[in-house]
Amino acid sequence: MSAHASLPAQALPAWRRAVLKVGSNLLAADGGGLTPRYAEALAGFITASHAAGRQVVLVSSGAVAAGRALLRQHAADGGGLAARQALAALGQAPMIALWQSLSPRPVAQVLLTHDDLRNRRRYLNARATLRELLQFGVLPVINENDTVSVDELKLGDNDNLAAIVAALVDADLLLIASDVDALYSADPRRDPAAAPIEHVAALTPEVVAMAGDSGSAVGTGGMRTKLQAAAKAAAAGIPTALFSGREAATVQALQHGCLHGTSIAAASTRMQARKYWLRHAPTAPGHIRVDAGAAQALAGGRVSLLPGGVLGVDGEFHRGDLVEIVDAVGAAIARGLSQYGAAEVRRLAGRHSREIDVVLGYSHGAEVVHRDDLVTVIDAEASA
Repeated sequence: MSAHASLPAQALPAWRRAVLKVGSNLLAADGGGLTPRYAEALAGFITASHAAGRQVVLVSSGAVAAGRALLRQHAADGGGLAARQALAALGQAPMIALWQSLSPRPVAQVLLTHDDLRNRRRYLNARATLRELLQFGVLPVINENDTVSVDELKLGDNDNLAAIVAALVDADLLLIASDVDALYSADPRRDPAAAPIEHVAALTPEVVAMAGDSGSAVGTGGMRTKLQAAAKAAAAGIPTALFSGREAATVQALQHGCLHGTSIAAASTRMQARKYWLRHAPTAPGHIRVDAGAAQALAGGRVSLLPGGVLGVDGEFHRGDLVEIVDAVGAAIARGLSQYGAAEVRRLAGRHSREIDVVLGYSHGAEVVHRDDLVTVIDAEASA
């Protein structure tokens, strides 16, 4: 029985602008390069949405799979980072060409990196560019820039990238097309009693546990990453719809406002855009360790991090980077924009703010992280 037949229709949330994420398992389903087999229906949905006056931003995987198919001798290589980056560079053109061949509108390629999203100025510039592309009436196709990303600075998967992009463009809806038709109460491949979940009101730990750890052989994400993405979207006030991209009837039903899949509700209150970015944008590879007093004060909210509460710094970051603040045992407490680079914070650790000028010979302010540029970490799963 198809997903369309087995899952009852529910009303899709009203939307004027949506982000659609399409995984590599839908574009390279047979492992032999890109195919329009499933992409055609999805492209048809995008075209119909445009005709109805709606806007769609597409987050598409598939570049690495396309590159691997062009160089089949590397298919079983595993490759490492350099090989993956080379395959991504090789596969970007055919991936974009596939979508352009299916779209009557011009397609614009947008490659984003960890740095683009953790730097507030570049984040805002990316938002302005995407909004302009939407005003032009073109189809933005977004992917992580695997060719220049390094392992410790990778965004990780396109599910979470899609959620960040949804907030970036002020989308009304996040659509995630997958090779599974819904979230299930258990892994349906292993448990014959597993039942589809039609609606999730809140992403509790019990709901997340239903996802298991499964992924696909072609892509980097599984159901757990999709729920992490939905949590990010929910925090921004954006609902998520999970559905099968392999069922043409399911995709076509979306055009009529019907979802055969799982709907995940948005949070009741939409987080302020800047606070959302601070909570969910990728952080620099370094973090700041603080003492028990500072940890308690930060957890209470609305205080700045002063040099006196700093124990030390692990890793590297620059002034203006988004960094994680952890307690003495490494548990995350907060995230914020550091007013000083890692080398400077090391020199200032444990000092009084009035000593900054003496120690450094200059000052960017009395705070290492100002309270206006800081959010506490309240839910590890939603912030993953």
